[in-house]
Amino acid sequence: MQLTHIDLGKLSIAAVNMRHGKKAPDVSDILPSIRARGVLVPLLVRPNGEPDHFEIVAGRRRYFAASAIADERGEIAPLPCAVMEPGDDAAALEASLIENVARLDPDEVSQWETFARLIKEGRSVAEIAATFGITERMVSQRLALGNLLPKIRDAYRKDEIDAETVRHLTLASRAQQKEWLALFADPEHYAPRGYQLKQWLFGGQSISTKVALFPVEDYPDQIVSDLFGEDSYFADADLFWQKQNEAIAAKRDALFEAGWPEVVILEPGEHFQSWEHEKTPKKKGGKVFIAVSHRGEVEIHEGWLTRKDARRARSKDDLDTDATPPKTARPEVTSALQTYIDLHRHAAVRAAVAEHPGVAPRLMVSHAITGSRLWSVKPEPQETRNEAIAASVAASASEAAFATKRRAVLELLGFSGEEGTVAGGNGDDYGTAGVFARLLALGDEDVLRILAVVMGETLEAGSAVVEAVGVHLKLDMSAVWRPDDAFFDLIRDRQVINAMVVDVAGKAAADGNVAEKVKTQKQIIRDCLAGENGRTKVASWLPGWMQFPVRAYTDRGGLRTAEQWVRVRSLFTE
Repeated sequence: MQLTHIDLGKLSIAAVNMRHGKKAPDVSDILPSIRARGVLVPLLVRPNGEPDHFEIVAGRRRYFAASAIADERGEIAPLPCAVMEPGDDAAALEASLIENVARLDPDEVSQWETFARLIKEGRSVAEIAATFGITERMVSQRLALGNLLPKIRDAYRKDEIDAETVRHLTLASRAQQKEWLALFADPEHYAPRGYQLKQWLFGGQSISTKVALFPVEDYPDQIVSDLFGEDSYFADADLFWQKQNEAIAAKRDALFEAGWPEVVILEPGEHFQSWEHEKTPKKKGGKVFIAVSHRGEVEIHEGWLTRKDARRARSKDDLDTDATPPKTARPEVTSALQTYIDLHRHAAVRAAVAEHPGVAPRLMVSHAITGSRLWSVKPEPQETRNEAIAASVAASASEAAFATKRRAVLELLGFSGEEGTVAGGNGDDYGTAGVFARLLALGDEDVLRILAVVMGETLEAGSAVVEAVGVHLKLDMSAVWRPDDAFFDLIRDRQVINAMVVDVAGKAAADGNVAEKVKTQKQIIRDCLAGENGRTKVASWLPGWMQFPVRAYTDRGGLRTAEQWVRVRSLFTE
């Protein structure tokens, strides 16, 4: 049996249900309870063969009551369901569910108190759900009551407000809850409820000046006040968000300067769930979480860790800290993005080697002395399972330039210009003798051209040698590479993309969009490169990852390119 929540539209009455085919039942006795509190006892369902559809084995009256409420309100939350598995006995499962739910206090606020105490004792949401025979979502909904002000919880306990209203209030900030309570307590005003409360919380673009992190006098546009001058609003919401994001970025920087190890800016509208975290001081690795509501409110939660991270931290305290390896930092780039970087840099360096034949003999001698993974001899395979990366490298200017040099060398050796590579033969001595004879007939310049191409083919992608050669030749990647869709699609890190916005649009623009999604900040970079949407065009921009020498965007490590350069940097710089 699996407990989950299922949308009403994906449920239907099963033919095996003993009441199947009869007219809709009278649900007037349970309708008030379900209207106020929702469905508590899960419906017993099983897959009916259609994709994502289930038939109800037990719980027909609960289903019809929920349908009636959906007709009243226009919507209803998914229903708790127990999905039967082959071999399950329906009667036994239903009896178990009813018995378990009967152990719950019918008062949701009392349930919240019970669940919160169990969470504090170390029980997980899944364990609590299993204990009481309810879904994990229902446990999370009850725990969300902890976000409410005590007066709202008391009103709910006294049935002065309904479940739908409370559900929406759990999404409200403390300031919004206080504002709603003031309306609720004033008989001359109307406190919105149900779906009207949802519109009140999230609808419209009016943003109060009370939520601004920045000095209101710094706002350059009009501010609209009410007749009494008590409440005022920003006329231009977009301009407000620019100023607010700049202030959030400044606050983030100040928190880093204050010694906090990490500052997490949540997605707009994402709430910080304190019950999923534990208070943890800065010296124990506590983080700062910044929550930004759709109405512009900013809440800063200092000194928290997720429960999982907090348990890990306590485990480390119990051990000898000197013998415990530090937690591995999240790498700056994904493995796919690292492959993209390696292959493009490799393609550019070997194309540059082909333009500087005097470098190739020295590389060849180095390989002969030290050996390498490729000194069989065999060409660099340029392998990747990512089709977008393969297509990007194949279409690059560097790859085209090298292919031209390779065809010329194949013709010098008397081979077909359509051969895949110069190096990488089977090593039979007759063939080697034939190539040797051909080389004897060529001048030194032609031999060096052949050697340069062979060296380019056998240069290992992602190696420290690629970095050293690129720096030595002062290679400018902007002449052969431009950011393409594959590059942008592989970037996932919000801190990195914000640093790139600094590169192309400046720190003010980056700070003004610090809380925006990665997709939005990528578009800013694209607009700057194209000179579109009012952005000043930036020509020949190179991200730090593509520069010689390479430049990382964070201190987290994990950029193999930078690590390779660090290993040999002292040999090529004063």
